[in-house]
Amino acid sequence: MKLQVRDVPPRSVWALEQSGVHPVLARLFAARGVHDAQELKTELALLLPPAGLKGIDDAAQLLANAIAQQLRFCIVADYDCDGATACAVALRGLTLLGAQHVSFIVPDRVVDGYGLTPDIAQRVHASGAQVLITVDNGIASVSGVEEAKRLGLYVLITDHHLPGPELPTPHALVNPNQPGCSFESKSMAGVGVMFYVLLALRAELRQRGIFSKETEPKLDGLLPLVALGTVADVVGLDANNRRLVAQGLLRMRKGHLPAGMAALFKVAARDATQASSQDMGFAIGPRINAAGRLSDMTLGIECLRTDDTELAWRLAQQLDTINRERRSMEGDMREQALLIAESLMDSEEIAPAALCVFDEDFHEGVVGIIAGRLKDLHYRPCFVFASSQSQGQAVLKGSGRSIPGFHLRDALDAIAKRHPNLLLRFGGHAMAAGCTLLEDDLATFEMALQDIATQWLDAATLAQTLATDGSLPQQYVRTDMVKHLQAHVWGQGFAVPVFQDTVNVLSQKIVGEKHLSLKLQLHGQLVDAIWFGRTEGLPVQATVAYRLDINTWQGMEKLQLQIEAMQPFYN
Repeated sequence: MKLQVRDVPPRSVWALEQSGVHPVLARLFAARGVHDAQELKTELALLLPPAGLKGIDDAAQLLANAIAQQLRFCIVADYDCDGATACAVALRGLTLLGAQHVSFIVPDRVVDGYGLTPDIAQRVHASGAQVLITVDNGIASVSGVEEAKRLGLYVLITDHHLPGPELPTPHALVNPNQPGCSFESKSMAGVGVMFYVLLALRAELRQRGIFSKETEPKLDGLLPLVALGTVADVVGLDANNRRLVAQGLLRMRKGHLPAGMAALFKVAARDATQASSQDMGFAIGPRINAAGRLSDMTLGIECLRTDDTELAWRLAQQLDTINRERRSMEGDMREQALLIAESLMDSEEIAPAALCVFDEDFHEGVVGIIAGRLKDLHYRPCFVFASSQSQGQAVLKGSGRSIPGFHLRDALDAIAKRHPNLLLRFGGHAMAAGCTLLEDDLATFEMALQDIATQWLDAATLAQTLATDGSLPQQYVRTDMVKHLQAHVWGQGFAVPVFQDTVNVLSQKIVGEKHLSLKLQLHGQLVDAIWFGRTEGLPVQATVAYRLDINTWQGMEKLQLQIEAMQPFYN
C-alpha cells in the first residue's frame, strides 16, 4: 500500500488559524475542504432550513391533516440501523406532535426483500392504518405505492437513496436526491430526512395555532438517534451532517439519550459520557444492524423507542447476543469467501478487475460485510451472493462494495441495460449496492461485471493508496492532542486523521493471537502502538501510518498509536 499525503491549501490553513483554530486542526480541516471556520460551527441554528427539501410542505400538510383527523399511522421501516433509527425517530416524533395511533412494520430481509412491496402495503392496510410512511426506503417502490393508494391509504415516502428511472407517485415524497430537489445536503441519511419532516410538521402545526413557540414539543431529544443512524449508514459527513452528529453527541455526553441507546453503550462497555462517532460506527450501530441481519429488526426498533430502562437493558442484551452470533457466522463465511476469492485471483495471469463470490452456505444477512472485507483485502469491487427466496422463487441476493472511481450502482445500471432480463432488481449507492438474480444467471452477471470493471478501471485506480495527514509535529504527540481530535466529528467523507512518520521499532509481540503490539521511538519519544489484525513483524525502521488513541488502564491514560499501514524506510 502506498502512503500519500493529502494536499493542504495554505491559504485555508492560514484563514482557519487566524480564526483561532488549533494549528494541527487547521491543517486537518483544510485538507478536508474546509476554508472558513464558519463551516466548523455546530449550532442547531446553522442547520439547513427544511424548506429546501422538495415535497416537505406537502408532507407536513398531509401529516398535520392526519393528526387533526386522528388517523392511524404505520411506519414501513428498513432493516438496517439507519432504518431502525429513522423508525424510532418517526414513532417518537409523531407521538410528541399529537399522533395518537402510530405503529410500524419492518419487512423481513428473506421473506419480503427490501422496501415497500404490494404485500407490505396490504399488511399495512390490514392493520387498520390509514397513513403509510416509509423511512429509509420507498424511492424505488413504484408498485408498492400504487397498491397502497389503491387500498385508500395516504402515502408519504421519506428516503435518501438514489432514484431509478421511474419514480413512485405517493401523496408526498421527500428525498434530497429526487430530481428537482435543491437541498444542498445530498448525503443526508434516511433518519435525517425523517427528522427534517418532523421539523416541517411542527412548523405547520405552529402555523395552524396548535402550538406556539413556548408550547411546542422539543425535538432535539431525537438528535442522538439521528446521529447514530447517520454515522452507522456511512453517509458523507458534509457540514450539515456533521452538525446533526455533533448535536447528537453533545446530548449523549450529557446523559440525554434514549434508554435503549444508554443500554447499548453499557452492553458494549462504552462510556456514553465520552461518546464519539467511532462508538456509534463500531459498537452501537453493529448491534442494531445485527438484528436486521440475523433476526428481526423489530428488536432494534423496540430497544430504541422504549423509555423503560429494564426493558431497554433486556433488549440490549439480546442485541448483543445476536451480534456475537453474527461475528461468529461472519468469521466462518469470511474464511470460505477468502478461499474462493484467492482462487479467482490466482486462476488467471491477470487478476480480475472485480470479484464475484458465491457459496450455497452463505447467509444473506452477512454478505455485505463479507463483500467489504474482500474489497479491503483485494482493493477492487466485490460482490458476494447468498441463496434466498423471492415471491416463492429461488434466487441469489448479492451485496457489493466498491472502491473510489467505480460507481457501483451505475455499474449495475449499465449491466441491466446490456442484459435487460438479468437483474430482477437492484439499487444502492456509489460504494455499496445490491441486486437479485436467478442462480443460473450468476455466470452471466460475473462476466458482465468483469467487462464493465475492465473498461472503467485502470491500473492507477486499482493501486491502493492510503491518504495521510503527513507528519505530526513532536510537540503534539500527547494525550491532549487526542482529546482535541475527539472533540470533532470524523467519518465518511471527513476522514479520521491519519498521520505518517518514520519510527524505530524497539520491540514487538503478538497479543490476542492476531494483533501486533509494539514499542516505537517516534521523534525520539517512546510510544506504545497496536496493529489490529496483523501478525507479521515490522522491520527495525519503517514509515508507518497511524491514528492517535488513548489506552486507559487502571485509571491511567497513556498515548497509543493505532497502526493502519506501513512502508519500509529507505535512506
